[in-house]
Amino acid sequence: MSDATTARPDGSTFTATAEQYLTFALDRELFAIPILAVQEIRGLEAVSRIPRSPDYVLGVMNLRGAVVPVIDLRARLSIERCERTPTTVVIVVRLASGAAADRVVGCMVDAVSDVAHIADSSVRPPPEACGRVAGQFLKGIVEVDGRLVLLVDLPRLIGDAAREAQQDAA
Repeated sequence: MSDATTARPDGSTFTATAEQYLTFALDRELFAIPILAVQEIRGLEAVSRIPRSPDYVLGVMNLRGAVVPVIDLRARLSIERCERTPTTVVIVVRLASGAAADRVVGCMVDAVSDVAHIADSSVRPPPEACGRVAGQFLKGIVEVDGRLVLLVDLPRLIGDAAREAQQDAA
């Protein structure tokens, strides 16, 4: 288990282990992303729609002067859309992209659940019978507190969406 110290926007720092994941709900299912990829969690706010963008790209928002694409994870994962509720939030994630600048993307989800500690040894691959979405966007499945949690392959899930939205905005 490795530790990493991360700076917050307000200048403070926190330490998180590589095995910590932020869990969130889409429909009645739990998903998880590495906590170290999460920059912040924001309430749902207005976004500016980008003409001719993919249906899962809601648009862009202004995040302290930066134009950040926002994607609807329900649409991206082919989950039926529903009305937004008071628990609907945008998880702002930062993807390291090597030599280039990090990519920042907002992901709209139904609700944030909890932080879970997940050991790599407990992760199982998604069954092949789950279809294209599982193979393309999920890293694995794990049981947490008696519930199955789907581990999202964040770079694959939002990588293309972020590129497309940023190109459309430019």
